[in-house]
Amino acid sequence: MTFRDDLEAASDWVAAYLDSAGERAVVPDVSPGEIRARLPASPPEQAEPFVDVLRDLDEVIVPGLALWNHPRFFAYFANTGSEPGILAELLIAALNVNAMAWISSPAATELEQVTLDWLAQLLGLPVGLHGHIEDTASTSTLVALAAARELRPGGGVYTSEQANFSVEKCARILGLETRLVPVDDEFRMLADFPLDDATAVVATVGTTSSASVDPVPALAERCNEAGVWLHVDAAYAGSAAVCPELRWCIDGVENADSVVVNPHKWLFTPMDCSTFWTRKPEALRAAFSTHGDYLAHTDGAVDFRDYGPALGRRFRALKLWTVLRCYGRDGLQALIREHVRLAALFEEWVRAERGWQISATRHFSTVCFRHEAVDSDEIARRATETGRIFVATTRLRGQSVIRLAIGNAFTGEEDIRVAWEVLRECAR
Repeated sequence: MTFRDDLEAASDWVAAYLDSAGERAVVPDVSPGEIRARLPASPPEQAEPFVDVLRDLDEVIVPGLALWNHPRFFAYFANTGSEPGILAELLIAALNVNAMAWISSPAATELEQVTLDWLAQLLGLPVGLHGHIEDTASTSTLVALAAARELRPGGGVYTSEQANFSVEKCARILGLETRLVPVDDEFRMLADFPLDDATAVVATVGTTSSASVDPVPALAERCNEAGVWLHVDAAYAGSAAVCPELRWCIDGVENADSVVVNPHKWLFTPMDCSTFWTRKPEALRAAFSTHGDYLAHTDGAVDFRDYGPALGRRFRALKLWTVLRCYGRDGLQALIREHVRLAALFEEWVRAERGWQISATRHFSTVCFRHEAVDSDEIARRATETGRIFVATTRLRGQSVIRLAIGNAFTGEEDIRVAWEVLRECAR
């Protein structure tokens, strides 16, 4: 078999998988260690054909995966490996460049600059921000807090009690203390806490548990007055700003010091791709810039190694650039609006059904709800065990609630109908 034969076989496999994803179980029925036990304990002595890899993928690996690219994956915040993004990943692997410095691959660096400028325009962000790509929002938060520590070392990181736990993890890595701030009735971070000892404040646009939106304008005003870094975690909901009617969600970001949006969450780009912008790039350089004799700086160029913790950097800009080109502004808006419509429809069904209630205001494509009599954790567990859907729970106001997060490019109205049927059956 030649490389072209194997390439054709791989492309056929991918196309068949995407065509059949909706017919597969969303989550596997396996026990810990079961998949490992089905795999050889030692590497092969002789070369094996690629077709054997595809066989084991079908027989062993895929049956043991939670299928994040399934149209009824509603747990966490979904991520979509859209078709243009999947094709771009193949090109990235084939090119196999390292975008650590301009000299290491000039076009990779400059395409990343162009792509981040494009996305900033689509989201309505201010002109002139420094932008680059990290792997995940966790790393982007680490970058922001490291930069903040350069300006105000040794203080606390204030964030909402509803913020993602990655904020606390990043603060711990940097030797900073996390201070959790209470929320209001809409699960929004209160803005009247003291900033005397603050190094940074992290506000969230689209919290993980309820998709609430912290008061960024008020927080930005206070942080600017106090000289405290404000980082905005818009990893999930920031993508909604491509739609003018949803752009309110990033009001005030123009006065923040940094912001992160994850195209791999709700902008149809395969994992991993986290876009980060700042109006204070010099603070990032102070935190991360180092040089080796074997990798000199090029005058007039940007070396992205100087703006984050990683030296080796994948050519992630190529897949985001491809997605933006193949969907365009109109296509991205249409998909996000459809997901918001589907979430609103699902919310209507919950409100209309006796014994069920909505647990948080729905702003985007995530619905939080619970049954009044039956434990939400048990309903979610039973529903997920059917293999027909995957939903997760969280806790709001001390109660367990189910989250249904829509974000997959392949999800349609029939998929949310199936989800509602399964959930109602399991509640009975």
